[in-house]
Amino acid sequence: MPGSLHRNVQRRSVNSGISLFQQKKVVKAKSMSSSYMSWRSSGTNRRPTQPTNTSKNRGTIYPDLNQDPTPKPVIHFLAFALIIFLGLLQFLPASHFRHPSDPHRNWVPFNSHSSPSPTVKLAVDEDDGLIHIVSWMQCLDLKVLVVLANSTLSSSRYPDLLHFHFFTPQGDKDKVSFYKLKVLFPHSNLELHGQEKVKEIIKRASSEAEYDSLNLEEIAPFIIPSVHQSLTKFIYVSPNLILMGRIEELTGIDLSAHAAAAAEDCSNRLNSYVSLDVLDAIQRSASKPWITVTPYVKDACMPGLSLLLINGKKLEEFLEAVLWWSKVLNWSDRSDKRNPAIGLALYNRYLKLSNSWLVKEPASVDTIEKSMITHYDGPKIVCSEFGNDTIPGSSHGNLWIKYLPSMSNQILGS
Repeated sequence: MPGSLHRNVQRRSVNSGISLFQQKKVVKAKSMSSSYMSWRSSGTNRRPTQPTNTSKNRGTIYPDLNQDPTPKPVIHFLAFALIIFLGLLQFLPASHFRHPSDPHRNWVPFNSHSSPSPTVKLAVDEDDGLIHIVSWMQCLDLKVLVVLANSTLSSSRYPDLLHFHFFTPQGDKDKVSFYKLKVLFPHSNLELHGQEKVKEIIKRASSEAEYDSLNLEEIAPFIIPSVHQSLTKFIYVSPNLILMGRIEELTGIDLSAHAAAAAEDCSNRLNSYVSLDVLDAIQRSASKPWITVTPYVKDACMPGLSLLLINGKKLEEFLEAVLWWSKVLNWSDRSDKRNPAIGLALYNRYLKLSNSWLVKEPASVDTIEKSMITHYDGPKIVCSEFGNDTIPGSSHGNLWIKYLPSMSNQILGS
């Protein structure tokens, strides 16, 4: 009995120990669970709260942002029209050009002073790329030639492209005159040519009376290409002129179908030289290639012969036509008037230049400013059989002084 009691007591003590241990374990587990829940709750409270309704809170968070504005339909239309307009501008013809020989690459307007004309390629020689300018002087007057050359050079954008050919009585034999010109224009292209060969061709083809009735300054430009093969395309300028326009603008005229180009001089009309009845009778009775098929216009303007563009390839039979008209009209007996034979030979065979290239008198400042070309108004030598004379100073103007180089008096003399 005591032994069983002792075993019961031990069993109770063991059970009570186990029970106490379990109780401590439960308390510890509850304590850990409580601390974990407390940490989780604090961690959860530190997280940012996500908005439940984004659309409702957007205006609250970014109050300065609104919906993108919608442009009006008219703005779309104007923008589209502007794009179309700028695109169409690309199809307009060119108004300016840059010359490849210009070191400054300046923009040059096409025909800024003249009316629109055909595309011009005449006066620039295809071989050397120069603009050949020819002038014929019956008796040498260096001061007149200097003013002509200097006015042409100073008015041109490309003076280095200009090449002057002066036909004088002695030509290249006159070395002194040539050196004087080169001193005044050291960087310019200048040549002096004789007149004998040109005169010889005219004399062989005409009688003495016909030869005397012709103005060599007017007929010579049409004969020069047959003597000087290199001068088939050039600009002829009368020596007694002052050029204020850009001579290179004339290099844009196409003379492929014409013998010459000139401005119309309506101060001289056809009916003031020859009767229309005479022309009609000649037209009915004669058959020549230089006689027009259509009736002549009685008040037709005559071509101005002071400035010409010459195409030597189209001058076949031109001298023959001039001499034929002079003979038919019997003009050798009427030397008091200008011979219309050249104008009749050019009838319907020349291209009309803009009126701005017609020679005008330097009467006023307005006339000078609007003119491309005007008459020389300084002292000049007049040719005569008894010696060359100088026109009195009372008839002189002041324009020529503007184009006289500063060293002219020392080189040429007063």
